[in-house]
Amino acid sequence: MTGIMALFGGYLIGSVPFGVLLARVFGLGDLRKVGSGNIGATNVLRTGNKAAAALTLLLDALKGAVPVWIAWAAGPEAAALAGLGAVLGHCFPVWLGFRGGKGVATFLGALLALDWVAFLVFVGIWLGVAFLTRYSSLAALVASLGALAMMLGSGGWPPVAMAALIVLVALVFQRHGQNIARLRAGTESRISFGSKKT
Repeated sequence: MTGIMALFGGYLIGSVPFGVLLARVFGLGDLRKVGSGNIGATNVLRTGNKAAAALTLLLDALKGAVPVWIAWAAGPEAAALAGLGAVLGHCFPVWLGFRGGKGVATFLGALLALDWVAFLVFVGIWLGVAFLTRYSSLAALVASLGALAMMLGSGGWPPVAMAALIVLVALVFQRHGQNIARLRAGTESRISFGSKKT
């Protein structure tokens, strides 16, 4: 019952569409009709408002971290389930007809609250893969697997928590389905560093 409450509580917090709300507060219109229609910070940035994008990124990460920090009081299983619930809430928010974002920022917030070492592993792998390939999506996918491998390899997580962690990473992959298809086709957009153009 505690795990179910943690999962549901995480979902409710994670389902708050900060990107949509901040776009309205900043007078940017309906975020779902901008760019990709995504509700995350990247799409907020497409409006040209960097402050709104940065605030969205922070709040989306916090809504992943906060329920995990609260649920830690009930143990690692509840914490992992709260993190899973938060990411599910961002990806499938009930308030927006279950059409949400990709959940990377919320995943990172949950990961930081679950295991800060795994968070650093994620960041390190992301930076390395992004620098070598200039594919942000590929970097996020590889980094997610690296962080998961580190956490599962530590042996400190009970079975339910391990299952929740696996589902979390599987959800990241599921939400990047279109990116994976573009990577295979060689049409995925690259990120640039400095003034170098692609």
